[in-house]
Amino acid sequence: MPEPTETSRPADAHVLEVRGLRRSFGEVAAVDDVSFAVPDGGSLGVVGESGSGKTTTARIIVGLERADAGEIQVRGRPRTARVRGRAQRLARAREVQMVFQDPYLSLDPRTSVESVLRETLRLHFPRIDHARRVRELLDQVGLGTRAADALPRQLSGGQRQRVAIARALAVEPAVLVLDEAVAALDVSVQAQILNLLADIRERTPIGYLFITHDLGVVRCVTDDVIVMRHGAVVEAGATADVLAAPAHPYTRLLLDSVPHPGWDPERIAAARRALTL
Repeated sequence: MPEPTETSRPADAHVLEVRGLRRSFGEVAAVDDVSFAVPDGGSLGVVGESGSGKTTTARIIVGLERADAGEIQVRGRPRTARVRGRAQRLARAREVQMVFQDPYLSLDPRTSVESVLRETLRLHFPRIDHARRVRELLDQVGLGTRAADALPRQLSGGQRQRVAIARALAVEPAVLVLDEAVAALDVSVQAQILNLLADIRERTPIGYLFITHDLGVVRCVTDDVIVMRHGAVVEAGATADVLAAPAHPYTRLLLDSVPHPGWDPERIAAARRALTL
């Protein structure tokens, strides 16, 4: 039987599998035996408050942090093994791309939108028609060629996030990790970006990993969800099921913490204190 390659892998393989992931900082277990999977074209939400371990998990998957233990597979191939040589490093980088909360910090303020995309394409795909691909990417994220000459400071927050998404899509990743990617945007712009991501998902086999504290985002754009607390997964399942009938007290607390008619912040604070006892 042939070994799996870029185009040959088990038919039932997930685009992303995480098994037994662990990461500690001193005596603190930031990520404690975390496991989950994202199917081809799937969308998984990772929910939790600050300090829950969700962002550390994302950074390990992307390669910005190193795990103490555990296994990560992308398209059925281990991601935790060491790679050698420039070609292998670039191939590893293409597999998983990340979109951050504030795209302005990840964009060179002196570089135009077109130059940002051309630089990425030259690095990963030096032999393709860059001009044509830049036009395709700008159209794909709803910017159009009019934005090609703009600098980041000349764009709105939503437009900058579209540029960040276009740059991530330029390398044709298997997985797109979105770390609070709409948290800094106002509600109307959030909706536009989430609709854009839904459209991209319909047209490509990409898998999404949404890192968020916002249950509204989870409800809109994910098929499945895991809830993290103190570095561990406390609940997992189909998004609709978990949000409709949460089994863990922490998940219920997160849902109750969302302002709604009759919302009582003092009762929520009391419930939070009881949960920590």
